Amino acid sequence: MPSYSGLRSGVASCLSDGCEKEAQLARRCVFLDRDGVINASVERDGRLVAPTSLADFRIFPDVDAAIRRLRHGGFLVIVVTNQPDVATGLVKRETVEAMHTILRDRLAVDDIQVCYHVDHDDCTCRKPKPGMLLDAARRYDIDLANSYLVGDRWRDILAGDAAGCFTILVTGGDNEFSSTPGIVVNSLSSAAEFILGRERPGARSS
Repeated sequence: MPSYSGLRSGVASCLSDGCEKEAQLARRCVFLDRDGVINASVERDGRLVAPTSLADFRIFPDVDAAIRRLRHGGFLVIVVTNQPDVATGLVKRETVEAMHTILRDRLAVDDIQVCYHVDHDDCTCRKPKPGMLLDAARRYDIDLANSYLVGDRWRDILAGDAAGCFTILVTGGDNEFSSTPGIVVNSLSSAAEFILGRERPGARSS
């Protein structure tokens, strides 16, 4: 399993740059991976991957209500998604942007952050690096330590860990490096139920 312990230094840099505000100004966020959490993945060569056409882009039926519950609970909801198929030529960027227009029209998300790179680009935004989360923290004054990351792959969990978020793994994705999330659930709806329950007064054990 690759080591990404050094990525936490990015959080310290983010805080020193001024994204840590006074407690009353900090905002909590639930960061959501896209494929496998918000919409169904598709099978390609025996693996579950991102859809490459609008015809295959299907939002899970429980997602709208789950996001609305999180928003009602006081959370920002921001999508953070790797879309390397644009760089490899499997899908056009305009198609991905059209998918995200659908998400913005149908779901109460606050923002959608996208990394279009592949690993060898060595960017700071591609998960498991926490760049997209740190950028959102600066932009929206997010309290990362009291925020959540919901994803279905090891890259998501490591990115959330590196940013200091509580991590939630949705079953069904690729967790080939056996990253250890805070909890495992079977859907975004279940994740929302857990988060809102954990945020009730006195619910946290520490």
